[in-house]
Amino acid sequence: MAIRTTLKLNTPVAAGKSRVAVSYRKPMMLLGSCFAENIGNAMRNVGFDTMVNPLGTIYNPVSLLNSLTRIASGTPFEASECVAIGAGDGRICSFYHHTSHARATVEEFLSEANAIMDVARIHWERTELLVVTLGTAWCFRHVESGMVVTNCLKRPAGEFARFRLSVEECASALGKVVELAGGREVIFNVSPIRHWADGAHGNALSKSTLMLGIDNVMSCHPANTEYFPSFEIMTDELRDYRFYADDMNHPSQLAERYIFDRFMDFALPDSEIKELEENIKAAQRRGHSQMG
Repeated sequence: MAIRTTLKLNTPVAAGKSRVAVSYRKPMMLLGSCFAENIGNAMRNVGFDTMVNPLGTIYNPVSLLNSLTRIASGTPFEASECVAIGAGDGRICSFYHHTSHARATVEEFLSEANAIMDVARIHWERTELLVVTLGTAWCFRHVESGMVVTNCLKRPAGEFARFRLSVEECASALGKVVELAGGREVIFNVSPIRHWADGAHGNALSKSTLMLGIDNVMSCHPANTEYFPSFEIMTDELRDYRFYADDMNHPSQLAERYIFDRFMDFALPDSEIKELEENIKAAQRRGHSQMG
């Protein structure tokens, strides 16, 4: 005889339905941590009009503000901003970029960086929705220039001062992001990827700072901002190491797919669900889908 159990084996996180919608008719830009790239690339694979991290992966709110300010202005990069990557690498990059953008010479770096900047500026002018994924409240300030860098480029540690943003500093940077976005809609979320270098407590302090900063900003801009609980879904609903990659810090591909599905349930209008389903099937037929 089968026994019907009433046991609950997880704690579902209620995300509700977003006031700010994702749409196939809405150009979007996604900025932030590598989790933003996971979601953004999955969206691109199923036909959304997206641009993801044109300057590379960004982890903290101040660097994200710096990057968006640069993209919105379209200001070209100059030779004076070029930095040689350390640790014997020698390639050229800038403190605005992730090392994936590094090139062998100043000329090659500037040519490619400014070509991407032109495309990013044009896409930003079209953008109607900005999705921001924050990874950490920890920052590195370049001592000589005073700039909070996107990446330390393997330079000597003595060139930087490491610090954690306060809630007020986090809220200030994110408030400027919303102001820079003008009337565009903004969806915030905190990356579920754990930054374990500072230990469990340090990671919790960092993620909590981000959440409090976001909450502060959203209370000041309720009409065009929203929050998607990707961090909460990972840590509370998918509370099992089978949902983590081998490093025990990044979500597994299964978890990424699950959170993507939850994001679509949260942000996509019901009227476009059929279109999404058709595009997922088409992507699977092409063999390029990351979603299963």
